[in-house]
Amino acid sequence: MAKSLVIVESPAKAKTIKKYLGKDYEVLASYGHVRDLLPKEGAVDPEHDFAMKYQLIEKNEKHIDAIIKSLKKADNLYLATDPDREGEAIAWHLYEILKDRDVLNDKHVGRVAFNEITKSAVNDAVSHPRELSDDLIHAQLARRALDYLVGFNLSPLLWKKIRRGLSAGRVQSPALRLIVEREIEIENFKPKEYWSMDAEVEQDKQAFTAKLTYLQGKKVSQFTINNEKKAKEAEQTLSGAANGKLTVHKVEKKQRKRNPAAPFTTSTVQQEASRKLGFTARKTMSVAQQLYEGIDLGGETVGLITYMRTDSVNLADEALTEIRQFIQDKYGADNLPKEPRQFKTKSKNAQEAHEAIRPTSVLHEPAQIKKHLSKDQFRLYELIWKRTVACQMIHATMDTVAVDLAAGSPDNLFRANGSTVVKPGFMALYLESEDDSKKDKDDKDRILPPMKEGDVVELLKILPEQHFTEPPPRYSEASLVKALEEYGIGRPSTYASIISTLQQREYVEMDKKRFIPTDVGRIVNKFLTEHFPQYVDYEFTAHMEDDLDAIARGEKDWVPMMKDFWKPFHELVEEKDKSVDRKDVTHEQIDEKCPKCGGSLAIRLGRRGRFIGCNNYPECDYTRNVNEDANAEPEVIEGRKCPDCESDLIIRHGRYGKFIGCSGYPDCRYIEPLEKPENTGVQCPECKQGSMLKRKARSGKIFFSCERYPDCKYAVWNQPLNEACPQCGWPMLTLKTTKRRGTEKVCPQKECNYSEQVETEEEAEQE
Repeated sequence: MAKSLVIVESPAKAKTIKKYLGKDYEVLASYGHVRDLLPKEGAVDPEHDFAMKYQLIEKNEKHIDAIIKSLKKADNLYLATDPDREGEAIAWHLYEILKDRDVLNDKHVGRVAFNEITKSAVNDAVSHPRELSDDLIHAQLARRALDYLVGFNLSPLLWKKIRRGLSAGRVQSPALRLIVEREIEIENFKPKEYWSMDAEVEQDKQAFTAKLTYLQGKKVSQFTINNEKKAKEAEQTLSGAANGKLTVHKVEKKQRKRNPAAPFTTSTVQQEASRKLGFTARKTMSVAQQLYEGIDLGGETVGLITYMRTDSVNLADEALTEIRQFIQDKYGADNLPKEPRQFKTKSKNAQEAHEAIRPTSVLHEPAQIKKHLSKDQFRLYELIWKRTVACQMIHATMDTVAVDLAAGSPDNLFRANGSTVVKPGFMALYLESEDDSKKDKDDKDRILPPMKEGDVVELLKILPEQHFTEPPPRYSEASLVKALEEYGIGRPSTYASIISTLQQREYVEMDKKRFIPTDVGRIVNKFLTEHFPQYVDYEFTAHMEDDLDAIARGEKDWVPMMKDFWKPFHELVEEKDKSVDRKDVTHEQIDEKCPKCGGSLAIRLGRRGRFIGCNNYPECDYTRNVNEDANAEPEVIEGRKCPDCESDLIIRHGRYGKFIGCSGYPDCRYIEPLEKPENTGVQCPECKQGSMLKRKARSGKIFFSCERYPDCKYAVWNQPLNEACPQCGWPMLTLKTTKRRGTEKVCPQKECNYSEQVETEEEAEQE
């Protein structure tokens, strides 16, 4: 009979810890949060110090029952949830439920926290339990109450003033503002012309290019040469002065050092996994959770990385000792600095766990344990392992050279830059990626031929090239996470859920892995920034995070902080509910008259996005797409007539996009799709007569159905494959991709569970 009961969040974690603690301990999982606020208004009561009303999460009731049953046989209870605020809150909720059920009695209750799931760390933590932290609990209560009050007051207002089903959040709204403001910046961007002037040069039969830095005694900036006329004049001046030769005016040689990046935090691992592996923030955290909770390495279950929700870049002393010994043994003592590297946390309120994300043991080399890991687990573990080892290796040493080349006189100078890696150091193992990096025209990594002052080199040609400035790029997941961290919006552990919420609410879309705001997202952001500017302000959001951190440190009381927030916020919501007219939010008046009735037109928000409509609706039903020219003649389909009435067929615009329709509408209502569905070449497995066609549903979602519809109504959501199921013999398989399992061949028959992992071309390229 177990003397002690240990509670963790997940069954995988429970399984691993049970093996470490032995027969005197029972380890059960709560399966995450066990209770939450009532899902209706009034769950947080501002009139009574923000008292909260909770209910048990229905799906976890059976797990609570199992915990109670086991606890009755135990002497000690250890709450071993994650070592952060969220974990502390889960432990507190568990404690409160068990206290209410009157099953604690005289049992000893301890809070256990460990940063890594290894035998020594777990046993040490259980040997030194502590009490629940009121400060951490209050910080989490305040965060939950804030999010609840903002959501339950702003969201209904959005329903009234824009449309049903929308939501606003304390951190999601500033994140949406970032994306919308970047899009507006791109749309308003006006390109400026500029010209670069490079010289193609040869020395000792080695060609290289040099960039113009001085022209007739004046330093050349980006817009010194800003049109073709100036470019031609500069080319003539330089060609005449050089006369086919350039003289080496100055040679500068330096040696520079490049230091490795700090070990991973939650934010940086999400950014780097996005850049290097193509992972979403949610996928990164999901795979990291698996590595943290434990992997079976051939009979032994081991947590491979430390806790993955952290702002810290610190490494434990025992980890540093092991890493340094490993570097010395594996890469040689000359790749080991004299002292361990120490990194400073950029976040001013670094909290959560007290270590960076690192391997629990650097001796678990990725190549050696690859066979025990899934493809995604291996790729992320290898990234974390390399970054951790590299951060404790010696710096990279580079020899750089800058050569100034004069055309006739030192008044006209070109500069060539080059460098060579003398000692790669950490770069031999790992190099950090950058967002939106552009090709460096100076090409500093090239090797230049030997040159000294006074040498004369051959000028092959002058290369003037026209350029235009470019707008800032749209946010990728990596750059958005970086911006959220820089502005102090949310916490690293919430970035993945922020991004998911924006996508689920259809406030943003992804195009080429970049965020684009939808029409709904723009209008929601416009409403919030105009009427609630202080609550979507970046500084306000960051200040709120500072207050929550101060509560977690015991420096502030959470109830007065909530009161300071609630009164002005609630008054503003009530005032806007009365004063803001829905049409002012969803209608944008334009200087144009309705061609049908002469009334005024406005850009309005419909179910499928923005459109131009008459303000006299419903008396006048005139509408058109926002980008459609009102005076443009309809596009006639050449060589075809309506099969019903012989009138011209034209391209028309509807709520679901463009289609072919009869010009005789409304007398003739003939329509057909603009584009014929793509034939997949796979025979329908049900009727065996038609082929499976790729179609688009009204919702915009792609599906595949038999070309003989409506005679044959067979359809599937996933791409058909011309392969029979090896398990049940069904004539067709489908290709299914999910975030959790990747891409698989699956049988579309519900009663058959056949699946087979496959690698897509994109995954192969990433690999």
